[in-house]
Order: sequence, then structure tokens, then C-alpha cells
Amino acid sequence: MKVLKLSAQGLPQAWISLEQAVIHYAASEVRWEAGQDIAVFHGGHNAVTGDQSIITVNSIIGTRGVPAINPFDLRPSLTNSKLFARDRNVCAYCGGLFHEDELTREHIIPFAQKGQDLWMNVVTACRACNHRKSSRTPEQARMPLLYAPYVPSLWEDFILRNRRILADQMEFLMAHLPRSSRLHG
Repeated sequence: MKVLKLSAQGLPQAWISLEQAVIHYAASEVRWEAGQDIAVFHGGHNAVTGDQSIITVNSIIGTRGVPAINPFDLRPSLTNSKLFARDRNVCAYCGGLFHEDELTREHIIPFAQKGQDLWMNVVTACRACNHRKSSRTPEQARMPLLYAPYVPSLWEDFILRNRRILADQMEFLMAHLPRSSRLHG
């Protein structure tokens, strides 16, 4: 289970472990919380009062400080699992819906023709279509694309990089997606 860590201004920073979240709470770095309580940690007892320390972790936390980098300057890393999620496991050529094991990262302009491994040059393809297209462009192979590639936004990237998002975290992230996002509905 991961906690969605945001900047104090509400911009996604990272998916962190419960243990990392506890460190933020213990250091009084949590400025605000959203979502549900997802874990309770019991610490030691105060020698004077006898009270036990308890830290309750929420699914979404906003932490103090200003991030060292502007998250909007970040280009989301390209992985097959994020690509397949972006394209909803649909082959860009035949339109079939496939399991991840049956999919490939397909380069629209192939490496053999100086294509690059970038979000705007890759789509999801089933193995059969990828093999059929080979090292040709869609036009050369007479295999038109059924959808266009795009670079995921910061908010989309946070959804694409975590397979086990809690309902309240998903609701928070979905509220910030661009209207054009394929991740809606």
C-alpha cells in the first residue's frame, strides 16, 4: 500500500511507503491530509506521562517545503506497463484488447528509420500487428493508427505508475486530469 505524497501546494511528488509517511509525520512535515486513514503505528511510551505515541497515516498527505524541482518540467519515464495503461491495453492497429503479456511497445517510426523511444513515437501493439508492421512506418505497412500517441500529464503519470491506487487517491488524481485524457471513464 502506498501513500500519495503531495507538495504543500497540492502537486504530486511521489508514491511513498507507509514507513516513509511515518517519518514525515514524526518530523512534523505533514501540513495537511486528505483521504482515509490507512494505517496506525504505535510507538514507545513517554517516561514521564506513560502515554504511548500513535501515528495515524492518511492515504494522501501534503508535506512542508517547496520541491526542489518543478514537477511540470518532468517528462514521465516511459515503461511498457505505463504505455499499455495509457493505451488501455488496446492495439493501435487492430483495435483488439489484450493482456499485458500479449502486448509490445511499437515504434511508429521504427529505429531502422531513425525513430526514437519517446512517448510521441510509441503505441501499444499486439504481437501479431507488431510483427506484421515490422520495420516500416504505418503508411508503408498500410496499417493506419487507430489512435494518436501523447505524453501523459503529471497527474496521468501518477495514475499510470501505481497499479494499486486506493479509491480516494484515484478520485483526487482523476479530478486533476486534462479533459482530453484517455484515463477518464
